[in-house]
Amino acid sequence: MSEGKPTPNLLGSSTSPYLRQHADNPVAWQEWGDDALAEAARRDVPILLSVGYAACHWCHVMAHESFEDDVIAAQMNSDFVCIKVDREERPDIDAIYMNATVAMTGQGGWPMTCFLTPSGEPFYCGTYFPSTARGGMPSFPQIMSAVSEAWVQRRDEIAEMGRKVRDHLHANSAALPVADLDVDDRLVDHVVATTLDDEDRAAGGFGGAPKFPPSALLEGLLRASERDGDRAAVDAVGRTCAAMARGGIYDQLAGGFARYSVDNDWVVPHFEKMLYDNAQLIRVYAHLARRTGDVLARRVTEETIEFLRRDLAVGGGFASSLDADADGVEGSTYVWSPQQLADVLGADDGLWAAEVFGVTETGTFEHGTSTLRLPDDVDDLDRLALVRARLLAARAQRPQPARDDKVVTAWNAMAVTALAEAGATFGRADWIDLGAWCARALLDTHLVDGTLRRSSLDGHVGAPVAALDDHAALVTALLTLHQVTGQTTWRDGGLAVLDAAIELFADVAEPGAWYDAAGHDLVARPRDPVDGATPAGASLIAEALLAASALAKFGPASRYAELLDQTLARSTVLLAKVPRSAGHWLATAVARLHGPLQIAVAQSDDSSGDLAAAARIAAPGGAIVVAGKRDSIPLLDGRGPVNGADAAYVCRGTVCDLPVTDRDALAAKL
Repeated sequence: MSEGKPTPNLLGSSTSPYLRQHADNPVAWQEWGDDALAEAARRDVPILLSVGYAACHWCHVMAHESFEDDVIAAQMNSDFVCIKVDREERPDIDAIYMNATVAMTGQGGWPMTCFLTPSGEPFYCGTYFPSTARGGMPSFPQIMSAVSEAWVQRRDEIAEMGRKVRDHLHANSAALPVADLDVDDRLVDHVVATTLDDEDRAAGGFGGAPKFPPSALLEGLLRASERDGDRAAVDAVGRTCAAMARGGIYDQLAGGFARYSVDNDWVVPHFEKMLYDNAQLIRVYAHLARRTGDVLARRVTEETIEFLRRDLAVGGGFASSLDADADGVEGSTYVWSPQQLADVLGADDGLWAAEVFGVTETGTFEHGTSTLRLPDDVDDLDRLALVRARLLAARAQRPQPARDDKVVTAWNAMAVTALAEAGATFGRADWIDLGAWCARALLDTHLVDGTLRRSSLDGHVGAPVAALDDHAALVTALLTLHQVTGQTTWRDGGLAVLDAAIELFADVAEPGAWYDAAGHDLVARPRDPVDGATPAGASLIAEALLAASALAKFGPASRYAELLDQTLARSTVLLAKVPRSAGHWLATAVARLHGPLQIAVAQSDDSSGDLAAAARIAAPGGAIVVAGKRDSIPLLDGRGPVNGADAAYVCRGTVCDLPVTDRDALAAKL
């Protein structure tokens, strides 16, 4: 069947650590590209597409079982062109073929295994396949043999299936309609009420296990609650944040959150740690701490930022993730038995630590081990700090999870926004500096001849062009840095990226609709406006447009505001029907509905900065807060100090109040 020999394994020079993990496989892996598709056409064989990511446990299992097996690899090489994709580096490819997998099987996940025609049309898809048949699942070699047989003997059926799936993918990527709903307080009330009906008041969170941190939804609820001081939404956010912070999903020794909890009570996580989760949660916990003064939320903010700085910072920004496994054993770095605690701490402190952290003889995880939790407050904080430090030092001697050092634009940009907001709120200039360092690294490495790229590794930028979420998140990050530093270069850079995003991703036929990927060279052009583990690219661009509409000069600002309203008009169907999957839409819609609130602090030559600091503490989420000298930026055009004192000018949309010069008067206006 095969014409010619397969290309050898080409993953050794990839900028994806996940792909490099497969560079020594006997499989003739290639990256996605025209050359691989052309080889499939030349050899007249199907494409075997395998999609995963570095922190994926079952991806590693399938790799060990099948891709490292010489016999299985020989079958793959003989009968297919084998393409490996890092879903974090190519979210466009992942989105297309995950939609196909769900359409064919009713479910999705990673590793994702798809068989394609040489033109990229999927005709058979699945997820993990074992190397030998078990549990009613056929083996991976059996699957390949059946596909190869069908390719030779029933090519017409394969072609017809490919056409049907292609048509489904095109239909699935249609733009959201403009619904007959307004973005108003009634819609926001509906979203809040519907979401709170799904709250697990006993354990925290929304819905049942597995439980993922509902980061975007929590931020949306916090912003919605600030319209009228509604305590129900704030209390729900507080319960969920406290449950996660006290659970095993949070690293009680080193800070940072795991990807999700496998149980209903946040006890046992899937242990991988993702940058995007932690970046979003820093924003949420900082917002909650600012809003309520919650001590636990403030501590979690500080510890999670320290986790980013200590464990994820690399030369060009922040690394993507830490694996769930260490030496092939899931969670082994993080779990403890009572005896292990005693071995490190001694009998008395070991017993005390077991009680404090919920470590039992039977265990909450596997083999009599437990995740560490903090069910109750601890009176002796000095003892707790000493115990945590000793356990962390001992844990550092264990095998450690691998780190994916790939720097992804969108996720790093989310971290920049969170660091800048938290730093401005709590007077932590070092956090703002950390965010600025990351932003400079992104601009220096990922912006190549005016084109933004998706990711880099060790300072070497990858070929894939950045997606909509990369552009949008970076715009918000740069505009946030402008707000907290007053430096106009951040604003100018952010607006330039925004203009490029509009050119690349806006659907000119459907104003307010957006494509997620820039190119047209795939079997379909993906578009998914639903907020998931990360906000949708479309909801992120709405947030970017919101900030730009307040910070740009009048002409461009009006253009951004018009495009923002067109974009939000398409979000109402999501807010009405799937509110739990529209958290970032909610956050942006609320900010737009009540403004956007703009606070411009005109500073005198000898300004102490106190009024600007007070504005940032008192302002609700999504507000635009800037400070500087008269006429230094558009929001300060014609606005100066009053009687030699700093003056705050508060505007909601196009309506402005008289300036105020003291903290109490400003707080009253907000």
